[in-house]
Amino acid sequence: MIHQITVTVSPEDENNREKIRAGIFSGLKKAGIGFKPEKTEFTLQKKSIDARHRQLKIHLKFNVYIDEAPAENRKKTPHEWKNADGKKSVIIVGSGPAGLFGALRLLEHGIKPVIIERGEKTPQRKIDIAGISTRNAVKSDSNYCFGEGGAGTFSDGKLYTRSGKRGNTSEILEIFTIFGADEKILTDAHPHIGTDRLPKIINNMREKIIEKGGEFHFSTKCTDFIIEDNRIKGIRTQSTKDSSEGTFLADAVLLATGHSANDIYSLIAGKIPSALEAKTFAVGVRVEHPRSLIDSIQYHGKTGGMPAAEYRVTAQADGRGVYSFCMCPGGFVVPSSSSENEIVVNGMSSAARNSKWSNAAIVVETRPEDIPEEFAAQAEASGCRAMAGLLYRTYIEGLAKENGKGQAAPAQRLSDFMDGKISATLPPSSYTPGLVSSDLNRWLPAGIRDRLHSGLDSINRSMKGFICSDAVMIAVETRTSTPVRIKRNPETLECDGVAGLYPAGEGSGYSGGIVSSAMDGINSCNAIIRKISEFQ
Repeated sequence: MIHQITVTVSPEDENNREKIRAGIFSGLKKAGIGFKPEKTEFTLQKKSIDARHRQLKIHLKFNVYIDEAPAENRKKTPHEWKNADGKKSVIIVGSGPAGLFGALRLLEHGIKPVIIERGEKTPQRKIDIAGISTRNAVKSDSNYCFGEGGAGTFSDGKLYTRSGKRGNTSEILEIFTIFGADEKILTDAHPHIGTDRLPKIINNMREKIIEKGGEFHFSTKCTDFIIEDNRIKGIRTQSTKDSSEGTFLADAVLLATGHSANDIYSLIAGKIPSALEAKTFAVGVRVEHPRSLIDSIQYHGKTGGMPAAEYRVTAQADGRGVYSFCMCPGGFVVPSSSSENEIVVNGMSSAARNSKWSNAAIVVETRPEDIPEEFAAQAEASGCRAMAGLLYRTYIEGLAKENGKGQAAPAQRLSDFMDGKISATLPPSSYTPGLVSSDLNRWLPAGIRDRLHSGLDSINRSMKGFICSDAVMIAVETRTSTPVRIKRNPETLECDGVAGLYPAGEGSGYSGGIVSSAMDGINSCNAIIRKISEFQ
């Protein structure tokens, strides 16, 4: 017989098996469950840290086996990737989570995935990313946003999501462990892989896909759709190395290009403008604190032996949400521009989360009706009003560029921003391209600036000490999600107006983050498999 029991212990007793065993027996007695200690075993299912009160707690959920032996291994979803014979194939544009997990799902049915990726493999991508900090050189197709594994490859590798309704989140975590992730992601309440480990895992996925008959074409950009009778037949491409052109034909196309592929939105706006719609996105800054300060706030001064502290904050300001996103404890702020004409920042952490800083995006909810009319008019004139938010996002990223230097980002002490004065000096930062002192109050759009003031004031009331002179605001953070959604049929998941084209992942506007994007890629490929099966 199997029961679930949660035991709460202090951080010091997290690994004290005897104390945990006593807690489990106590829980069984309270629940009126009969047992014999010598015939009772248990396995950890989930771990979470509770730092809401001054007394820190660790919650440990166990499967408790009475009169039977526990399974040797955690029950996992079976996966059998077949050799693709090439009779049926699917083009996948983009090698992020939606593309890779979609490809693996296709291989379970022997369907050949042909992955088109505008960026580089991870080894070259690392070199190109380093060039942003050392030479202020942004390669438009190989950076933190584009390349093998997508935008999540060089990030914290967070695997926490509330999108359970999309599918089996455990399946995503299990697949990651198959390709090399630490199995603790199966039990941590807020699992993460770390930017130092995720690239190897992505490489292992690529090798498996190729081993089973899939194809990868790196440094290859999708430039056009081949559409006949409202059905997509394939795509046209151009090499980012030598500009040579190519054509790929297949039974379907999974469009998994990510939230930064402006050219893909422009392509759709030009060919099928009715397939795009405006959606809410977010604009703000990345706020960086000394890690010790955040740890002290979250752990109420009791930081010994605890991991780098996380936080998640939300507030309301003038009818809009102000909230944290992609919090990176013990992490780094990184340059996430995909063009030399902009400055965009993001955050990442290694698996150990052991840097001297902790950071998070603090962003303002931005709805379609918040877009200044000039951008709506510009989008309208180009034939697709839904592009207004994208034009506005590009404008704000350009403002950051104007107020920075190269890829050195405009920044301001958090206390100075709140007091309305420019920072005479800036604190040390993990952001390696460097910081430029700038009065963010002067150039951030008023709707963003004023709501940040109000929201941060509210956040400081719940996290006393959050607003301080040691914290720095680094601008801008605009890529938490896309301002455009590619409309799709809720039943078939095909793009409205184009049969056989399946928008998926963050770029489609239906997911946000590694796990939800992976699930969206799987769900879209399930729809492709059903459609292909109809014609067999």
